[in-house]
Amino acid sequence: MELAGKKRVNQLHELEEFRLHAYENAKLYKEKTKRWHDKHIVTRTFTQRENVLLFNSRLRLFPGKLRSKWIGPLEVVRMTQHGAIELKGKTGLTFFVNGQRVKHYFGEDSDRDQEALELNDE
Repeated sequence: MELAGKKRVNQLHELEEFRLHAYENAKLYKEKTKRWHDKHIVTRTFTQRENVLLFNSRLRLFPGKLRSKWIGPLEVVRMTQHGAIELKGKTGLTFFVNGQRVKHYFGEDSDRDQEALELNDE
């Protein structure tokens, strides 16, 4: 009986060592993935009245293989010090978004609907 008790105590100590080892491995893994993630974050700075595109994360409502995942162009009203950006839409309504969901817009300012093409039959 005494031998079985000692064996049981040793098993409990081994189990505690396995748990601590797993805890340390999880901690190292989290630190490593955090370093990798932080290294790949692209910091973007925007100025007021600049045009940007907003990533549409709710695209699943309107499925389409070739549908663009970006909405815009929208106008930057201001940037906060923590990376949030206040945007103004076409209706004049302003809203805040995370700066990681926004990218620069390099398109022209003219409307596509107003452009005209002349086709010649030759």
